[in-house]
Amino acid sequence: MAFKDELRARLHIPHERLDEINALLLDPHSRVVNDLLDVVAKYGTPEEINRQAAEAGRLDYLMLRLAEHNCRYLDDLEWLIRQRDAGAFISVADYRRQVLGPAADQMAFQDRFAVTLEISAAQYFPWLIEEARQAIAHGELMPGRFIRVRKMREAEADCGDLLAFAAAMQIMGASYVETLDTKGTDGSNIHLNGPETLAGYFGGVGQPNDHVLKWVDEYLYYYTRYGIRQVLNINPGTVLAGYLLHKLGINNEFKISVFMGNDNPYAALWTLIGARLFAREDGSCPLIGFNLSNSVNNETIEITAEVRQMLGFEEMVRIEHHITECYRGIVRQPYNRRDELVALADHVPNISAKHEGGDPEIEQTRERPSTIFDYFRAKEEVEAAGDMPALLRNYLDKHESLNRTARALTEHGLSFVAARALHHR
Repeated sequence: MAFKDELRARLHIPHERLDEINALLLDPHSRVVNDLLDVVAKYGTPEEINRQAAEAGRLDYLMLRLAEHNCRYLDDLEWLIRQRDAGAFISVADYRRQVLGPAADQMAFQDRFAVTLEISAAQYFPWLIEEARQAIAHGELMPGRFIRVRKMREAEADCGDLLAFAAAMQIMGASYVETLDTKGTDGSNIHLNGPETLAGYFGGVGQPNDHVLKWVDEYLYYYTRYGIRQVLNINPGTVLAGYLLHKLGINNEFKISVFMGNDNPYAALWTLIGARLFAREDGSCPLIGFNLSNSVNNETIEITAEVRQMLGFEEMVRIEHHITECYRGIVRQPYNRRDELVALADHVPNISAKHEGGDPEIEQTRERPSTIFDYFRAKEEVEAAGDMPALLRNYLDKHESLNRTARALTEHGLSFVAARALHHR
């Protein structure tokens, strides 16, 4: 034991190492910092940037801007508000009775460890309305968290889809994440192409050269114009840039994607050390979701949760775990981690159950099972190919999978977080 303590003592980081990091960050000639500050300066001071974002993200302002598009999405949102206010969506208490019968009223559910029900990817606003109609008709739950991977410029131009989705999240009381167009599949690596250069992506699809700065620029554009706060993050450079933006005083948030490949406790430790190193004086950091690799087991999640707790991020940083995956193009099937989730959900707080595919036995019956490659297709291409009905079916299969997870949690006396304004009343 003494030998181990002697070894542990060697891990101590001397204060002069931190002084060296501060010297680099504060050096007026540091290009890596100056280039980032130049991008921020285009949008104003952090206080001005946050004010713009708060104004742009107000529900009434989103609805007003949507009215300018003369689009039925505004009617859909008003319908959603009416259904919410009328109590059309099943309450958590009624859902539990639906699953367990009268015994539900005598059970003590473990709310401290409530699992956030998460769905990906909610590409098109009309899918959300179809999902809501089905949830009302069948006494189902709407997700508490949505992930979007659609091209944002396309969504921005598509009848106000970007505005409508942002508004719907506030109406429903759900959180959501957008994916910036500046990402590894945007042609940023000029030496890579499509599947014929697939092996090249192992060398770092990432955000090469000046793309970190482009990512920051794009983020600030959508933050100040739409109030979009949470975005996906796939690269160590943009993760660090996100930490630095928050340290400057900008109220940005991000979740780390599964594509970043955090697949062991030491990768998680490194990411969380960075979050702590650049946390604000109040202890806050912009990392609000941490999607570990599909390959992690429950022990890795438990160890990561211990590190998260020790660094003061238990309530702030959600561990997001794939329960199902797209049937094609991402993992070997069958892939279903629901039983493992149930084993975790009575002692690991602040985790989410991410549903990116239908249950495998449902997927394999579909003429067109879900595929990750659909995320990168333009809407025009999808419609021209006549694939939109199939993609909607894939999305509703994910919704069914999410509700199966809610049922499994309930059957074990465990709690979940669905869309708060619709179900938690």
